[in-house]
Amino acid sequence: MKKIIIALALLALPGLSLAATAGYPLVKAPIDPHDHASLQRGAKLFVNYCMGCHSLDYQRYNRLGRDIGLTDEQVKDNLIFTGAKVGDTMKNAMPKADAKRWFGVTPPDLTVIARSRGVDYLYNYLQTFYLDPTRPLGVNNAVFPNAGMPHVLWELQGWQKPVYAMHEDAAGTEVKVLKGFELVQPGKLSPPEYKEATADLVNFLAYVGEPIKLERQRIGIWVLLFLVLATVVFYLLKKEYWKDVH
Repeated sequence: MKKIIIALALLALPGLSLAATAGYPLVKAPIDPHDHASLQRGAKLFVNYCMGCHSLDYQRYNRLGRDIGLTDEQVKDNLIFTGAKVGDTMKNAMPKADAKRWFGVTPPDLTVIARSRGVDYLYNYLQTFYLDPTRPLGVNNAVFPNAGMPHVLWELQGWQKPVYAMHEDAAGTEVKVLKGFELVQPGKLSPPEYKEATADLVNFLAYVGEPIKLERQRIGIWVLLFLVLATVVFYLLKKEYWKDVH
């Protein structure tokens, strides 16, 4: 029993460490995998703002089109800006060796980022960039402190600065705690519009991490119904076979 408890505790460690690293209260991401319009807007945001550095090495353009309600022509006209074909995977044009030399590390592939980090994490991460003159790129992030990524969506959100409040910790020492943000330079979108845009982007990344999810859930319901029906049939057969056995 003791070994089982230890094993369960070890399995829980990755989730606990993720929550501890963030250190920022996460708001639930309002995503809907059934919303094709949201997924299409998210795909547009990704190819326009994220794909310069990041790729989706395990996602094909044509699969994306079928799943989120686009034709191959619409995918080619609106989502492919390189010489890629509609059947190719969503790779960016940046050579990995050059990326490592320029940034110090190769920007990660984002195909499964929503599964590894969680949609709430990504949703809050995209909203909590703030001005920080001490950082090399002039910005920091509340969810991922000292992140090396620039605020690529700044023209949509604008620039915000952190607002702090003083609180006493358990030892009675006053500490500075991040209370929120103040918009100092508006972007192209209003704050509610920017939240909707980040929700669309996260919704798209969640889809990319598991494109078969909705189909798997649909099949799973039928499988469970079949198992329930089979259980009834097997039970009646068992009663019939054993009715004369005492």
